[in-house]
Amino acid sequence: MKKFFFTAVLTAASFNTGAVSLTSEQQLGEVLYKDKNLSLNSNQSCESCHALKPSISATKSVNGLVPGFVDTVNVVNGTAVSVGSVQGESGTLNSPSVAYAAFSPKFRYDTPKGEYIGGQFWNGRAADLIQQAQEPFLNPVEMAMTDELSVIERLRGNSQYANQFKQLYNVNINDSRDVQRTYRSLAQAISAFETSEVFNKFNSKFDYSLAGATNLSAIEQQGFNLFKGKAKCAVCHKIDVTVDNNGTKRPPLFTYFGYENNGLPRNVNIPNNPIPDLGLGGRPDIALNSEIGKHKMKTLRNVELTPPYGHNGVFKTLEEVVHFYNTRDVLPRVTNNNSVGFGKTAWAAPEVTDNLNTTQMGNLRLNANEEKAVVTFLKTLTDDYPIWGKDASIPVGTPSPFNVKASLPSPSAMRPR
Repeated sequence: MKKFFFTAVLTAASFNTGAVSLTSEQQLGEVLYKDKNLSLNSNQSCESCHALKPSISATKSVNGLVPGFVDTVNVVNGTAVSVGSVQGESGTLNSPSVAYAAFSPKFRYDTPKGEYIGGQFWNGRAADLIQQAQEPFLNPVEMAMTDELSVIERLRGNSQYANQFKQLYNVNINDSRDVQRTYRSLAQAISAFETSEVFNKFNSKFDYSLAGATNLSAIEQQGFNLFKGKAKCAVCHKIDVTVDNNGTKRPPLFTYFGYENNGLPRNVNIPNNPIPDLGLGGRPDIALNSEIGKHKMKTLRNVELTPPYGHNGVFKTLEEVVHFYNTRDVLPRVTNNNSVGFGKTAWAAPEVTDNLNTTQMGNLRLNANEEKAVVTFLKTLTDDYPIWGKDASIPVGTPSPFNVKASLPSPSAMRPR
């Protein structure tokens, strides 16, 4: 298969420990991921809400060095939702990170576990990355294109795309009979890019410590011990190292991609103060009382880089998140998240009380030092440790201690069925 090299591409090598090798399909996906012309007013792209560049206000140890693959405007300003292509329009949920999303299994009901797992978006409505990549273009508060054909017409305006789609997918973007296949191929290219090492690095301090190449500090180790034990984090944010049929080790993903209602307070600062999102149970195709209020558990990798937190962005800091998980059910109630004391000495009521998780959170009895230790451990999950770690045993340019390429999801799993 022919390789294509595009002058428009700015690879992740600028923000990584070394050059990332992309396939021709992934290179096309990167260009499409950055193409603002695929939005109604040519001002919005995938990258607008899932940035490839680091935020200038990232936490002190990684300031401007490591991308979090979220909306950097929200990181800088503490705003919860992203603006769309149309002025004045914005979403109602916090834009999640794309990092490691490729590992989420296809959405399904897991009969042995008796619960739903996998999929994309906070409610899992897209079965996989390809379905997910198709939605923002047509979402009226995101990229706001009217239909698939309008998106394809924008592709036709770029003379390079015709050859690339023909050679990679054998589709003619200028043929009206190929609109659906072209649109599917557009999403497939973007999803292929999202399965690359750009988004899935496995080179955090935790990864190097897991491989025995460096050591966690005393407080980081304390936090890890609490994470596995008293703080109950690992019940949902799994720390298992898995091994595939080829003997390739895959480091922990810090989630099992299930759904929970953690009792987040309503975020009254979202524009127009929308009604609370019902999550999994709010989907028309599920609509079960037993699933109301449940949202997908995201990976904790790079969590330091992705404020604000939660599906509604109600928490501004990682410290606030841990404090909430620890004390949700024991501190006094205040009116809302703008009330005095919120996040420190009080909490607002859960926005959805159905199916509340009271087993792994709410009254963990952690003291202030233990909360701090958990937060400190979570910061070891930040990518690109060789750049920000200043660790003599892991100099800049040190590759992941794991075989990243072998650990990535199989490209065949992303092909249309």
